[in-house]
Order: sequence, then C-alpha cells, then structure tokens
Amino acid sequence: MFSFFRRKAAPPTPEAPVSTPASPPVIAPLTSPPVSSTPIAAAPPPPGSAPATVPTATPPAAPDDGGGRTSWLGRLRKGLQRTGASIAQVFTGTQIDDALYEELEAALLMADAGVGATQHLLNELKRRVKDTRCSDPQGVKTLLGDVLAELLTPLQGSLTLGRHQPTVIMIAGVNGAGKTTSIGKLTRHLANLDCKVLLAAADTFRAAAREQLSVWADRNRVEIVSQEGGDPAAVCFDAVSAGKARGCDVVIADTAGRLATQLHLMEELRKIQRSLGRAMEGAPHEVILVVDGNTGQNALAQVKAFDSTLGLTGLVVTKLDGTAKGGVLAAIALWVRERMAAGKPAVPVYFIGVGEKLEDLQTFDPREFAQALLN
Repeated sequence: MFSFFRRKAAPPTPEAPVSTPASPPVIAPLTSPPVSSTPIAAAPPPPGSAPATVPTATPPAAPDDGGGRTSWLGRLRKGLQRTGASIAQVFTGTQIDDALYEELEAALLMADAGVGATQHLLNELKRRVKDTRCSDPQGVKTLLGDVLAELLTPLQGSLTLGRHQPTVIMIAGVNGAGKTTSIGKLTRHLANLDCKVLLAAADTFRAAAREQLSVWADRNRVEIVSQEGGDPAAVCFDAVSAGKARGCDVVIADTAGRLATQLHLMEELRKIQRSLGRAMEGAPHEVILVVDGNTGQNALAQVKAFDSTLGLTGLVVTKLDGTAKGGVLAAIALWVRERMAAGKPAVPVYFIGVGEKLEDLQTFDPREFAQALLN
C-alpha cells in the first residue's frame, strides 16, 4: 500500500538554526517503499513557532509489493475502463474529421463530463491539432490526454497537516458515498506514520455508522469519541477538546449523510462546524466532501451545495471503478477554474478511490488520471 511518509524533526542547534518556509508542511504520497524525494509532513511544531520542513529520506529500493504507485496506475487504469472505453473507441479509425469530433463529443457527454467541460476540451483539442498539424488519430488521442490533464490541474492539491495541533478535519457527504470507509483508510495511513489520531463519531443517529467507525478505530488502534443518540455537535466539541488535551495530531469528525436538498439537515452540519470552531479557534481546518463517482453530474451538484453550506477545502471521489461517469471530474475541474477566476480558493481532490482495499485510496494526479482514462 502507499504511505504518507513522516519523520520527526531534529531539534534546532545554535550553530544551525532551522529555517521556516513560507508554506506549511504537507502530507504527500510516496510509493511503498519510497523511491523519490517528495515533500512530506513534518512533526507538529512547538507552540508559537512556524512549522519546519524536513527533508525526505530515500530508503533502499525494493521490489514492488503490489501496493506501490506503479501498481496503483494499473488499478486506476482498470478502474476507469468503463468511463474510458467509449472515449478510446473514437480513435480507432484512420480519419481526423468532423465525424471523429462528433463521436468524441458524444463519448465525453456520456461519461458525464458535462456540456461546458466537453466544449472546452473539444475547442482546445481542435486548436492543438491545427497548431501541431497532427494527422494521426492516435496522435489526437495523445493531445486529448494533454488537454484533459491541463483542465484537471486545479484539482491537484495536498492535504496539509502540522500547522495546527490537532489538525481538525470535518468529513461530509450524502449517505452511501463512502465517508466512513474513507475515514478508516485515511486513519490507517496516518496511524502507520505514528500520527496520533482521534475519531469523532458524529453520526449519532445511525447505530451502524458508529459501529463501523468503532471497528476502524479498533483496527487502527486509535481513540474514538462516541455517544449513542447524543447531539452530533456536542460529540465534535468533546472530541476536539479531548484531542487538544491528549496531544493528538489529527481529529477526524465523521458526520451523518445529508442530502443537499434537505436544508434543515444541512443546517445541522453548520451547527457541527460552529461547534468545532468553539472547541478550537480556526477549526475545522479542513472540510472534506466525499462524493460517489457513480453519481455523475449529481456529484457536481453535491459539491456546489455543500460548498455553499460549509465552504469546502477538499474532495474525496470514491467508487470510480464501478462507474462509466468518471468524466465528472472534468466538470468539477471547470467549476473550480471558474471559482479561481472569481478570486475564490480552489477545492482540490485530495484522494480518489477505485476499490475497497486500503491501497485503493490514493492521491489524485491529473496526468495519471488522464493517461489511465485514455489507455
């Protein structure tokens, strides 16, 4: 499985003071074992000091054990087959003509890329075909991969930890999107790195949710704050207070599934968010929405609605292996581009999932996604 690599920072000495970077340390993926130098998460800084950057270590190379980044690319390609099959089929002919572009348009729309993103991709592709004088359908497919990767670039981002102790993460999403499972997988990765994690079972009205999260807590050997039938906001307040008192690195709050159209239930999420802020100034530091890739354009509608309610900082897109609608990432990327053009912050996709195994939740890379989709 892939891992987040984390190493304790050495204490500064008078002869060699530790420099303070402009940006906080980030949690970034490495293969298992790591094979390249990559930004990593530093240990939480002492109170009142800026977070420090720790250089990565490069352990001896070892054979891919089935969970490294190379294996991940194979699983991603397999997981995106349903989405990519009809798109790749467009380039099996010998002619570059209007019929090819019409077939490509239909394939992108069927993949739920959306009208706006589809038009953007087609216009940019035609321009590059003309500029490069490309005359081979396979060459056009390569150009499409470049255009798609460029469109998806605003979705790339790293989950930042270490600036706050604890870092408080609020997880939201509709029922069945895979919130609790994604929390369990993320917790496992963090626990394996010696991060002290505390879970808040804020889905207090569904016993199965609390039990499922408790199973993950036991499996990962982390602590959990849970209350049967209690107030979700109170559970989150208690969890953050406990996390501060116990010196936890991360507090992750699971919330009940909410349909974006149920305004009174969405208001309960606002209450939880306010409660987290009362427990610790600035919390939650991350508000992450888990969306099911099977829902296609409805996933974009969920992103917009939850962002309007909570102000999202990131996304997790799950179940891309079971859908032909993975093109919705292009629609989300176009929405993020429009946000950024209006001066609003990006909403990156921190992780994507293509299966039930721990290693099937991985960080999102636009180039990898585009290549896997078209090959």
